[in-house]
Amino acid sequence: MAVSTGSGAAEALRAQRYRPDVLLVTWFGAGLLPGAPGTWGSLAALPFAYAIALAGGPVALLAASAVLFPIGTFLSDRVMRRIGHADPGQIVIDEVAAQWLSLVPVATQPMFYPVAFIAFRVFDIAKVWPVNILDRRLAGGFGVMADDTVAAIYAGSCTALVALAFGSETCFLTIC
Repeated sequence: MAVSTGSGAAEALRAQRYRPDVLLVTWFGAGLLPGAPGTWGSLAALPFAYAIALAGGPVALLAASAVLFPIGTFLSDRVMRRIGHADPGQIVIDEVAAQWLSLVPVATQPMFYPVAFIAFRVFDIAKVWPVNILDRRLAGGFGVMADDTVAAIYAGSCTALVALAFGSETCFLTIC
């Protein structure tokens, strides 16, 4: 399978959009919106993150991201094999899990969510080392999920530093 962000993958996913696995990997259709599916997926992750953080704080958000990682790995791999496209941009469950991870340091401070959102999108798109290596070398569902997770660690670190600069408490490098 070749990496595909073209219309063939999008058409295949749109045709299967009501299948439970496609519904999850496109994060309830956010990845099927026109333009920048990764950005839509990251944006769609924010209200879920806020609800999870309200219910259980940063630890719950970290746990939710950790639970979504293997689910995303399995479902992404399954869907990609079925549609015959590797890493289509419309699969955004990786953005969701990673966006949640990037928000952990400021989970209960929604005023910093835009910082985490922008930082994650920048690191995800720029693919700085070692994200670029993971993106090229890891295949399948694990590859889909892994590079975004590392980008989220960078984004969360930057977000925590911005929050600290503004005098806010964060869960950066501590147990919350």
